[in-house]
Amino acid sequence: MPITEHLEELRRRILKCLAAIGVGFALSYSFASRIFDLLTWPLVQAMPEGSTLIYTSLQEAFVTYLKVSFFAGLFLAAPVVFYQAWKFVMPGLYPNERRYVHPFMAAAILFFLLGASFAFFVAFPFGFRFFLSFSTDHIRALPSMKEYLSLCMSLIIAFGVTFELPVVMFFLARMGVVTHRTLTKNRKYAILIIAIAAAVLTPPDVLSMALLGVPLYALFELSVAVTYLFGKREAEPVVSR
Repeated sequence: MPITEHLEELRRRILKCLAAIGVGFALSYSFASRIFDLLTWPLVQAMPEGSTLIYTSLQEAFVTYLKVSFFAGLFLAAPVVFYQAWKFVMPGLYPNERRYVHPFMAAAILFFLLGASFAFFVAFPFGFRFFLSFSTDHIRALPSMKEYLSLCMSLIIAFGVTFELPVVMFFLARMGVVTHRTLTKNRKYAILIIAIAAAVLTPPDVLSMALLGVPLYALFELSVAVTYLFGKREAEPVVSR
């Protein structure tokens, strides 16, 4: 296929993805306030009784609902976006490569959802309670809608991407870039990095550090297993007689 036809095919796929996102956005905007209430649930549970979120500019609430609708619409349109991406790259793949695409997509979505769920149901409650603990009789937390949405989406995306580690290791192992021996040999450095990350990203208490450190170490060990099962086998040396 000439390059012009490739570009035309790409344009059609992108337009279909944008149309799906637009439809998802329109549907989500009808429920924007409910979606935002759902996102604020961990913070509301941690805040003192009678506390509320605020907005400090006239357009902030409106813009926040637009952003919430966009994120929700992107989530609703994800199956269409993945399908269009698959249809675009499929002709360029060999048959033995195509059989990995569907398991890869399913695993990537699953691990991202696991990371997002961990952030929302585990990390958020502990983190918000810690940050709100600085309130006193003279100091009161007044989180705004815009700032909370930015923090919420950043953490959800960060945890979701972090949980993709086993999926990334699968492809690196298939390409021969990483082996299970490499990961096993450097396990002590991985543990050190995980401990530092858990100490920096969580409140300074053992429970919160463990809530992040244990899943990260479990993901590392899962990555070791993945590279062992799916990595390229090293050729055994031939012994001459």
